Amino acid sequence: MNAPTKPPHSGPARADADASGADLHSPVIDWFDDHARDLPWRHPEAGAWGVMVSEFMLQQTPVSRVLPVYEQWLARWPRPADLAADAPGEAVRAWGRLGYPRRALRLHGAAVAITERHGGDVPSDHAQLLALPGIGEYTAAAVASFAYGQRHAVLDTNVRRVFARAVTGVQYPPNATTAAERRLARALLPDDEPTAARWAAASMELGALVCTAKNETCVRCPIAAQCAWRLAGKPEHDGPPRRGQTYAGTDRQVRGKLLAVLREAHAPVQQSALDRVWHEPVQRARALDGLVADGLVEPLPGGLYRLPL
Repeated sequence: MNAPTKPPHSGPARADADASGADLHSPVIDWFDDHARDLPWRHPEAGAWGVMVSEFMLQQTPVSRVLPVYEQWLARWPRPADLAADAPGEAVRAWGRLGYPRRALRLHGAAVAITERHGGDVPSDHAQLLALPGIGEYTAAAVASFAYGQRHAVLDTNVRRVFARAVTGVQYPPNATTAAERRLARALLPDDEPTAARWAAASMELGALVCTAKNETCVRCPIAAQCAWRLAGKPEHDGPPRRGQTYAGTDRQVRGKLLAVLREAHAPVQQSALDRVWHEPVQRARALDGLVADGLVEPLPGGLYRLPL
């Protein structure tokens, strides 16, 4: 979702990936120069830590929800060592209602490792980033690219959708990232490092703002004339049904309600207070057990619970 500074097809419309990549780079990057959102983690002063925090928060969470929490987080913990010195439960508390709160614990764990292994500075080496706890291939590539201007294929959902449509000629990418997608992303990377980093950010922004999952606006797309999917008549997705995520009534909702009680309390909470948040006892107990198993909640003697210290 960030960037340093600027410097095809499958099926009936298939084109060579190298040729289509060269054709795609300039229009997408030029579009990005004119339309990129002004986001705080894109500012130079955000640094690598600001980029890393944003990447953890933006996983499966829209920018509008992330922005206020991101600002508060960086104001409280401007460097990894600041977060590492605090309790992991405070990270969970500050995470608020962003969802998927295990990300808060993983970010805290990464901050501890950065402090202990790298003197408090987010490493620039991709392998060292990947070795940090809680960091997978996507986040390592994103931080290396967006914070340090390196040449890496950064494949999030938005980028995968752009590549699926523009190059492969299908409406949606597979549900999980495939080896073929990774090969295509590497083939599409510009050779020049700064341009490659700019391309990574630009293709991601294009998927977020224009080539969206629903109601794509091809009239605004800088590569509509080359898009394999559009040229093929926008054939509908013929793979497995793409189910939307539900929330109401799920264990995720119950977990969120239980964590909300614990976040708002600054002392251990009685079981009875947690029992009041959900009417169905079996589901409630399962959700609480899951929170304990994930390290998000600590049980104490006497039927008390708290966020982890």
